[in-house]
Amino acid sequence: MLLSDIRERTNEQWLAELRGSNPDGALADLYDLLLRGLRAALGGNGASAELGDFAQEALIKITGNLDSFRGESRFTTWAQKIAVNVALTELRRKRWHDVSLQELLDRRGAADLGPAESQPTPGQLAIQNTVFEELRRLVDEDLTDRQRKAVVAVLLEGMPISEVARRMGTTQNALYKLLHDARRKLKRRMKAAGLSPQEVLAVFEEG
Repeated sequence: MLLSDIRERTNEQWLAELRGSNPDGALADLYDLLLRGLRAALGGNGASAELGDFAQEALIKITGNLDSFRGESRFTTWAQKIAVNVALTELRRKRWHDVSLQELLDRRGAADLGPAESQPTPGQLAIQNTVFEELRRLVDEDLTDRQRKAVVAVLLEGMPISEVARRMGTTQNALYKLLHDARRKLKRRMKAAGLSPQEVLAVFEEG
């Protein structure tokens, strides 16, 4: 279907048709718009079949949350943002699909404990080496097993919160609380070890 073939609708028309007794036409048009938007937003990230799956998943999410649309933007802009978020979440999840939390712990135990893929300057590296040496000890000695897994997976390796929560059998809100408590404990203990708050925050900034 050509983009020009998709009937233009106002926000009110989109909502009315998607909520109506025969939403098939609006659903088909919205799916095509989402698919085109994903191709433009993601470029080469994601095969055509994957983009179709992302668009379908976004369509389900959008139609299930129509009441949350406030009309502050065009409906299609709002819908496309949801589709892109769905796609990025799934792509991040795929990246970590075959990596266990224990693998991350083992890998971090034998390597620098700094944030993954960081490229500090020589001056930053000197500070970070001191911080990370103490941090490694504190992570091993002062954090609970669950806190240690969460810190390594989320803060150091960048695994998505949703994926870590799923693997740890907890909710995202509970995981946020776990990370908050772990960060506070590490900051407090590192400060007691003589590290300045600025140096500590450079490693673990509060989000």
